[in-house]
Amino acid sequence: MSREGKVTVVGFRWAVDKQLRGAVMDFAGDSHHANPWAADLYWKARHRGKDHSHATRILARAWLLVIWRCWQNHEAYDPARHRAYQALQNTVA
Repeated sequence: MSREGKVTVVGFRWAVDKQLRGAVMDFAGDSHHANPWAADLYWKARHRGKDHSHATRILARAWLLVIWRCWQNHEAYDPARHRAYQALQNTVA
């Protein structure tokens, strides 16, 4: 997002793998039903006034960071090593 005077310009990446974008959005949209960390992140975004699609995009970006780290470390996702998930579990317990 860039600001030029009083006009706000928001960029959107049109030249992207649309099937990948759709798959990531579907994954993120479904994950907040099954994963407490994802649900917490989704509802925090909703409480900040974001609509469903924007909150899902926020969640998708967070999942991509997790997936990227797993890929770079050659490891499967393990909730026991996910610090944000563990912090959430500690506040609930």
